[in-house]
Amino acid sequence: MSEQHIAIYPGSFDPITLGHLNIIKRASHIFDRLIVCIMVNSEKHGLFPPEERAELVRRATERFPNVEVDCSHELLSEYARRKGAHVVVKGLRAMSDFEKEFQMAHINRRLNPDLDTMFLTSSEKYTFLSSSVVKELGSYGADLSEFVPREIIGDIERKIRERQAGLGRA
Repeated sequence: MSEQHIAIYPGSFDPITLGHLNIIKRASHIFDRLIVCIMVNSEKHGLFPPEERAELVRRATERFPNVEVDCSHELLSEYARRKGAHVVVKGLRAMSDFEKEFQMAHINRRLNPDLDTMFLTSSEKYTFLSSSVVKELGSYGADLSEFVPREIIGDIERKIRERQAGLGRA
């Protein structure tokens, strides 16, 4: 029996966007198993806590049978080693993404020589899209249906309303 090709698509996914989902769909066709991993940065406090982000990603990706969702507090290179993954998938929107991701790819490879990084360029219609843009648009009550999976729009709108109420903004 041949070895399974496992890849990890790491990120904050706060929240997952249609751009992320496009990369997940494409990578899921390339690898036997794709682990979408919410990487937890203790210094960042996102809109959603990591476990809630994982649940949103699970709902958005449930139609992909070879995609699983996880959270990790450890270094990506160590997480990949533990999971038996040899490839990290990263989506690129612009050259500015490439510089940072190129540097991280080299660091990860230095820490885990068996780990390669595969860059997938964003589909043209998502080059402008980021989780930050979604949160900004959502804070003004914009229609999010062209930016995030429909399964999670209500969750995002609710969380933004809760945050605004907590800050005294209605």
